[in-house]
Amino acid sequence: MATIITMPRLSDTMTEGTVATWLKKVGDTIKEGDILAEIETDKATMEFESFNSGVLLHIGIEAGQTAPVDSLLAIIGKEGEDISALLSGGTPAPKVEATPAVETPATSAPQATVAIPAGVKVITMPRLSDTMTTGTVATWLKKVGDSVKEGDMLAEIETDKATMEFESFNAGTLLYIGIEEGGSAPVDSVLAIIGPAGTDVSGIAENYSKGGEAPVAAKTETAAPVEATQPVQETTTSDNSRIFASPLAKQIAKEKGINLSQVKGSGENGRIVKSDVENFTASAPAVAAPIASQTEVQSAPAVKPFVPAGETYSEKIPNSTMRKVIAKRLSESIFTAPHFYLTIEVAMDEAMKSRATINTVPDTKVSFNDMVIKACAMALKKHPKVNSQWADDAITIHHHVNIGVAVAVEDGLVVPVLKFADQMSLSQIGNNVKDVAGRAKNKKLQPAEMEGSTFTVSNLGMFGITEFTSIINQPNSAILSVGAIVEKPVVRNGQIVVGNTMKVTLACDHRTVDGATGAQFLQTLRTYLENPVTMLA
Repeated sequence: MATIITMPRLSDTMTEGTVATWLKKVGDTIKEGDILAEIETDKATMEFESFNSGVLLHIGIEAGQTAPVDSLLAIIGKEGEDISALLSGGTPAPKVEATPAVETPATSAPQATVAIPAGVKVITMPRLSDTMTTGTVATWLKKVGDSVKEGDMLAEIETDKATMEFESFNAGTLLYIGIEEGGSAPVDSVLAIIGPAGTDVSGIAENYSKGGEAPVAAKTETAAPVEATQPVQETTTSDNSRIFASPLAKQIAKEKGINLSQVKGSGENGRIVKSDVENFTASAPAVAAPIASQTEVQSAPAVKPFVPAGETYSEKIPNSTMRKVIAKRLSESIFTAPHFYLTIEVAMDEAMKSRATINTVPDTKVSFNDMVIKACAMALKKHPKVNSQWADDAITIHHHVNIGVAVAVEDGLVVPVLKFADQMSLSQIGNNVKDVAGRAKNKKLQPAEMEGSTFTVSNLGMFGITEFTSIINQPNSAILSVGAIVEKPVVRNGQIVVGNTMKVTLACDHRTVDGATGAQFLQTLRTYLENPVTMLA
């Protein structure tokens, strides 16, 4: 029976997806695990894996087209099968679940008869994020036969948001590995079996995988394998062949300067995984040609179209799903929250002296942005109304301070959160900001690290921007825009002297923060920044 594949929900915020590229065409044979298409979501462009076998009978959304989640994406079935009923408004998701049931109805019986021996634990693919439905094993840190202690790291697992180490909560011997390196599987699939050495677990593994597997309908929506392989961007060689690599492998290759076209992948469908890059040794003769061809490929986009003098030329770039979501969220914020802006100028001379002194301490590096975050955290404790959240029935005043730090990444903007920032020292804030900003740019942040902010700081001072306004990061009630420190003439004690000043602008939601409240917050903030020693009180 033909199986309907719908547009999957590949992230918690995704409402529609765009088919960037079809990797299969109508009439192609599809195996379980084959990559069907690349789908662009609000967060990334991801490869979409098939969990069905058969022939691709129909494509419902052509490359470049956008459609809502659950729209008809494709139909897979037997060659020559009549799918007219499905195309004329047939049954969607329920039929997807019918496929596995037809295969071997009798196989569910042994599941009840196979007892799990004493001491044996079945470890399943964990749900490591709120949006994760599938995971990819990047690296196994243990092999079959190894002794495993409680707390040992079993494997590195790629989710839809990050690559994370997976810890064992059981002790024993690793008897079975259900998902090899580079392989992807839905949450709750058999990942491994741990138990007493020598225990026969073959029947357990077989029957669990047959009877305990998630329905195909759920599989069609899975995000993690795709996003785990998403930065498997189309790295290409001179012959236009595609290179598939995991996010971790691409990052390591970038850091080591390794050309991925020379690396042989050992993962699923030849995908390059972390161990392939780490174990790669380039041979001198083989390096020259690929590097040259790579240079050609990279230089190609830099060639601008020739525009004769006096003629107009425009170029349309289709909006990515991420840009659409950013536009939607910011529009909702600016149009639903009545913004108003308050700007003050802060004398930064004492802050500059304090920072220079602090940075003389070994292994300590504090930035001006760290000092602003610390000052904001302390000012919010004194002015909790700024640390609030609007709802139609009530205003929530937060008495904990979680500060979001806006970080620009290649595909847009993310806001990692420093939780309980008011309880951190300057050096702790500096270390944490450096850590989360680095991992944000490498797409290694965990979902929990981007949730729960109560206030946001956005700093463009490093780009020479002296003053700007930001749109509130809802559900926060305020966001602080930080400009560059400028050396200029200032008046002090009736004398014109050279001083260093910095402008900061507070955007407030007038539903929760009144003008006087915002002004008092900025006065306190200025006191802390102009006299950093007061932050120690």
